[in-house]
Amino acid sequence: MFLNFFGCKHTCKRTFDGLKKGDCFHFIAIGGVGQSALAKILVKLGYKVSGSDMSDSKYLKELKTLGAKVFIGHNSDNVPNDCFVVLSSAIKEDNSEYIRAKELGLTILHRSDLLCAITHEFALTIGFAGTHGKTTTSGLCSYVLSKMNKKAAYAVGGIIPELNTNADADKNSTMFAAELDESDGTIVKYAPEILVINNLEADHLDHYKNGLPDVLDTFKTVASNLYDGSKIIVNADDKGVLEFLDLIKDLPSAKNIIKFSVLKDEQNIQADTLISDIYARNVEFNENGAEFEVVFKEKVLGKISTSLKGIHNVYNALAVISALIEAGFEFNDFAKCFNGFTGMGRRFQTIFKDEMIEIIDDYAHHPSEIKATLKAAKEYKEKNHKQRVVAIFQPHRYTRLKALWNEFLESFDDCDKLIVVDAYSAGDEFDFEFNSKNFAGAYKAKAPAKEVNYIEGKISEIPLAVRQNIKDNDIVLTLGAGDITKLGALLGETLANRG
Repeated sequence: MFLNFFGCKHTCKRTFDGLKKGDCFHFIAIGGVGQSALAKILVKLGYKVSGSDMSDSKYLKELKTLGAKVFIGHNSDNVPNDCFVVLSSAIKEDNSEYIRAKELGLTILHRSDLLCAITHEFALTIGFAGTHGKTTTSGLCSYVLSKMNKKAAYAVGGIIPELNTNADADKNSTMFAAELDESDGTIVKYAPEILVINNLEADHLDHYKNGLPDVLDTFKTVASNLYDGSKIIVNADDKGVLEFLDLIKDLPSAKNIIKFSVLKDEQNIQADTLISDIYARNVEFNENGAEFEVVFKEKVLGKISTSLKGIHNVYNALAVISALIEAGFEFNDFAKCFNGFTGMGRRFQTIFKDEMIEIIDDYAHHPSEIKATLKAAKEYKEKNHKQRVVAIFQPHRYTRLKALWNEFLESFDDCDKLIVVDAYSAGDEFDFEFNSKNFAGAYKAKAPAKEVNYIEGKISEIPLAVRQNIKDNDIVLTLGAGDITKLGALLGETLANRG
């Protein structure tokens, strides 16, 4: 079993006592976005790293260039005789390298244990958490710190396009920005000096069986593990966050809450009505992104321009601004660094564009994410005088589709046409009731005036069928966390070759 290491910085007793000079780490499935990020940081900090994965990738090529020993394919002979073995939750106990590690009596770490240990190497850790926006906020913060030449370390759950990497570190780094994943409950292991919570909703219902109450209880545990002086930055406009704040009101960490909000047009900044510490106001969207004023403690700090679309990305930018202020940076030091960040891969990412059609890929796979993405797409359509927003939706897991069926039915109001393709099971068994075909039928019954189509088949088999359902001057969005990400490029090829 994995080593059970809870990462409170001042109370833990554990077999793994943190990073020590000369340590060796072997990663099973080193090519994953999370695993490769940690491996890269360790190499950069001077530790010995090896690992294996089933196929070569960009991540593996970079690690090999940096000096890591990388094997293609899992084999018991890959495991060094004296090392820490690092796994993700995806690795099963029948993995040959896992079996070998146990035979050798090696310490086996979940990747969250190692990430927690890495946080101890830096004077200040900013941890980005919450149901949505973790990758964008941690990526944006890492990008801004890089542009400020602060040599900060970072580990993000995706490639930052402008930096062409998901992680970095320097032996002189004193600050660490990290994405903290709550999906499997391991977030309780972390105790960052600054914890950012974007929002809280029911998700990952295979782990959080009771939905939002279980999510809130987990984040309460995180808050209770923080040491004196830690700060919690929260989105005060989010209902789940407000429930969380009520839940932790008697904890010591509740004394150091920083709230951020977006002001509506009819609201004014007045001392007797202030709820949050930091606000975005006078938000204006344009064809390139958004611009808004930042108000902190009733003082206008200045304007921020971003290349990110949608109100949800205004919140994401506010989360990062709040974290940077609490980390001790001056507004004028970082404000000019925001505009160059175009977003993370698979976050409103343009895959194909010609004079008539644009295809955008987005990771949105939860009802709230889909709503936010389609709202941004609708605004983008209006700014660019496009005819329709066509959403192509691939449900991710039958269990999620079933648990959030009604919420998904309310998520597609801002698209003009909906195409539903077969679900990405992610290991779930086929559900004869809660599946893509039935969802398309249920949505058509809910919105009879809207054009809705179900297209059957593997992603590689459906580009021509999809092409027949789109028109010139459409914005086409591929939505989901599965292999639908391949559809945009395949569809783009068919469009590029159209007569």
